Amino acid sequence: MITRRHFSTLALAALALGSTPAWADEFQNTIANFRKAEESGKFFSNSVGYAVFPTIRKAGVGIGGAFGKGKVYRAGKVIGDVSMTQVSFGAQLGAEGFSQIIFFENVAALNKFTQGEFEFSAQAQAVVVKLAAGAQGGTAGGSAGASVSKEKATVAGVYNDGMAIFSIIKGGLMYEISVAGQKFKFTPAGGKK
Repeated sequence: MITRRHFSTLALAALALGSTPAWADEFQNTIANFRKAEESGKFFSNSVGYAVFPTIRKAGVGIGGAFGKGKVYRAGKVIGDVSMTQVSFGAQLGAEGFSQIIFFENVAALNKFTQGEFEFSAQAQAVVVKLAAGAQGGTAGGSAGASVSKEKATVAGVYNDGMAIFSIIKGGLMYEISVAGQKFKFTPAGGKK
């Protein structure tokens, strides 16, 4: 039986894994990887902005936690910092690190995300982009803990409520790939709203 203490320990471990600082090169490299991938690359030209997380650390055994730090861009310029936390329950085992990008279709979606605090609903889905040795993009998809076919992943790679989400697995093994319940806290550049 998992107690509150076990839950707290797991959540703190996942948060500690993600607490390492992200360097400027990590952001540029992550953006370059998403630009090279066929599925996410096209979104750079049809979005007003995006939030990018070079590394999100996720760990869990039944109860999991995730944490990552990122930056929000509008028209290619940084407009603020964002942190992501997630607590999840259910069929999951292991630990992993992944990069994530969230594209904003319009100003309304960007404003919704940057209001201060935002959370993805249970319907949120991400396309997992797998980069080959030459950074050629292919996909497999994931949502709510279940793998989906390439065809369904491509369908998931569209704007939903003004946002499109893509992830690149960096390493590890995890049976649950879900963005539902991810909570974001945005801080504008310069710390002012």
